[in-house]
Amino acid sequence: MTPVRHFYVDNLLGNVEATVAVATVGKGDYPEGSVLQLMPNEVMIKQQQGFNPETHDWEFFYIDVDKDGSKIFARGFADVNNRLGMNCFACHAQAKPEFDLVCEQDHGCAPIPVTRAMFGALQRTDPRCKNQKPVSAEDAQALKELDEVVKALKASQ
Repeated sequence: MTPVRHFYVDNLLGNVEATVAVATVGKGDYPEGSVLQLMPNEVMIKQQQGFNPETHDWEFFYIDVDKDGSKIFARGFADVNNRLGMNCFACHAQAKPEFDLVCEQDHGCAPIPVTRAMFGALQRTDPRCKNQKPVSAEDAQALKELDEVVKALKASQ
């Protein structure tokens, strides 16, 4: 996948340039086939126009990843929750219209309790990536903090 700012994009239909262009500008409608991934266990894919008007044709996925690839745990529209137990669509639906349901710090979405350091640590330790380096002390600390966040959220649910 292609890194853009702090997340990764691709396009299942081969239209990577158009997907990267929207991601780089930071607003606009993503083309059909766009794949966006911030955390390795979460993906959103832009389906064909009219697939689900409520979600602007985005489908959300919660996946398990290991060195051999990915396994889909849940996929759908308004009913998929992430590793934090938070509903994907409920957060993304808050994005201002010009952002095509994509959440970032200034897009209108409620903040989630995951820091940029945690996102980065998850991305750098994605088991699907080749040529992984040893986990840095900073990443190990960020992953430890993320585990504490996940435990606290699950205990409160």
